[in-house]
Amino acid sequence: MPKLIRNPAGCGNVSPRFYLKLAGLATACTIVIFLSPSLFAQGAPEIQSLVQRAHAALDAGDFAAAVRLFEQAHNVAPDNAEVSRGLLVSYLQAGRPDLAIPIGKQAAEKAPQDATIHHWLGLAYFKTQQNAPARQELERAAKLDASNADIAFDLALVLLNDGQYEPAATQLEKSIKIRPSNPLAHVLFGRALLNTNRSQQAIQEFKTALRLEPKTPLGHYHLGFAYQSMGRNGEAIAEYEKELSASGEHPELLYQLGRCRLEAGDWGVAVTHLQRAVELNPQNSDAFYDLGKALLLGGRAQDASAALNKAIALKPADPSPHYQLARALDKLGDKDGAKRERELFAELKKSQPAKAGMATSRDR
Repeated sequence: MPKLIRNPAGCGNVSPRFYLKLAGLATACTIVIFLSPSLFAQGAPEIQSLVQRAHAALDAGDFAAAVRLFEQAHNVAPDNAEVSRGLLVSYLQAGRPDLAIPIGKQAAEKAPQDATIHHWLGLAYFKTQQNAPARQELERAAKLDASNADIAFDLALVLLNDGQYEPAATQLEKSIKIRPSNPLAHVLFGRALLNTNRSQQAIQEFKTALRLEPKTPLGHYHLGFAYQSMGRNGEAIAEYEKELSASGEHPELLYQLGRCRLEAGDWGVAVTHLQRAVELNPQNSDAFYDLGKALLLGGRAQDASAALNKAIALKPADPSPHYQLARALDKLGDKDGAKRERELFAELKKSQPAKAGMATSRDR
């Protein structure tokens, strides 16, 4: 799993690569719309043959062959918009968005009213983590083709990745109205709603996604997080366990499951999940903090001290681990060390601005 990042509103951690994966899925869904039976009716037989073979390669999943054939067609007909589209999407499917960008830019200059070219150029920028031009191209595509669910969906991916939850929700709602059967759109709409404090509505979106497709990626995880954010730990644990069974281990799922077990008083189970979470992602200071707290509650002060020191090393400005470490040192008989940690806690606490949100609002 890639490193996970915390979003500003505290709605769980989702890797930016997760959004890029969804962008890839959207690209795969839209290939079928870009070639009509009448295309190249007036074109050279050589181009017709190359394009037909290239599309057969795309359909077969042989993206390297599709790239090779579309490159040959592009060399013969560099101004042909359909060839440029084919080469652009072939580069995207072959995992070469860096090569797709110059082709897309050239094609967009020659066909500025072509929504498909702007759409796929936007995806190429997004896949190379250039969110500003990605958003610009996708917004152009949306204006040119307001009825395209994929464009609205992909624009929402960029907005979500930038933490722009309100406009992302708007785009996802638009995409769902056009195509209500897309479970991923419901999941991401739920995330946007959860990050704008509409938890109950978010829960309904996650449930809809799972009703449409029980194996929706991270569907149970997000539903569990929504329940956890509302203090409904029993329901949250049940959903996290379903996600763990369906998709296997990943560090954020294990962290949230361990955290939820800790809040429910299941310290031993919490320790098991949190230890595995820090093994998979040893840079998660919050997981080390909660692991230390769970170990301390379970009477393992020495182990708790080690975990809390790790949390402090990863996030020195966080006051909370110092408070828990003071408690651990008290139990270990180190009164001077405990006093020093309490002083550090008080000093750091004064310098911390007030925080809100489930993931950040802890005093100790």
